[in-house]
Amino acid sequence: MTAVLIALLFGIVEGITEWLPVSSTGHMILLNEFVSMDVSPAFWEMFLVVIQLGAIIAVVILFWNKIFPFNLSGPARQKEGVLKTKTLRMWGLALIACVPAAIVGVLFDDTLDELFYHWYVVAAALIVFGIAFLVIEHWNTGKKPRVKKLSQLTVRDALIIGAFQLIAAVFPGTSRSGATIVGALLIGIARTVAAEFTFILAIPVMFGASLLKILKFGFSFTGAEALILLAGTVSAFLVSLLVIGALMRFIRTHDFKIFGYYRIVLGIVVILYFG
Repeated sequence: MTAVLIALLFGIVEGITEWLPVSSTGHMILLNEFVSMDVSPAFWEMFLVVIQLGAIIAVVILFWNKIFPFNLSGPARQKEGVLKTKTLRMWGLALIACVPAAIVGVLFDDTLDELFYHWYVVAAALIVFGIAFLVIEHWNTGKKPRVKKLSQLTVRDALIIGAFQLIAAVFPGTSRSGATIVGALLIGIARTVAAEFTFILAIPVMFGASLLKILKFGFSFTGAEALILLAGTVSAFLVSLLVIGALMRFIRTHDFKIFGYYRIVLGIVVILYFG
């Protein structure tokens, strides 16, 4: 039961920090210093990735109308046809943005973990991208965004955002959502569009990462391991439902500076704790 409660706690932290641009990795590293489960290192590594599935299912539910590419109702089918062309185009752009990180993840996952999964890399990434949020938001003050709707995104936009997502794939602590939002803001994309596209990008990326980790670990879970994994995944799902909605409401009237300050403070905390 203790392990299940800890799994619930990690799922809660995952559901919060996966979507806020503050680095789930940084928070998981700190949390693991204070509470840890008596499980094998291989299961623990897999657990931290696979509980993201709960967070992703929340995105699928909340953004279903924007991501489902088929018209099932009669009036919509008569007007637009069976396929939603705008949705298919959006998925095409999302896949383009995911290609760099996907290639690097498949080929170099273990190598990157060995080279960069250290507290000082996480702390540096937290601080650097925290400063980036502050600088970019200050630079954008008074400027009207070039892209105000998902349908206005271009292939160039997707490639640039994909490059920033690749940075997050290489350097833990960057925050996948943080990196892609910074990249989007930098090229004139509205905050709400940047956040929505980031959420949609997460679907193939995190499903793929979870699948790789499960295949690597195998499907021979013990009963206790299955219960732990289920607890973490369900709690990540439930918390994500709340956090995503709250974040979208927040950024309609606020900028991302508060997350920049938070990242800098968290990076300093990591340095003071581990240094």
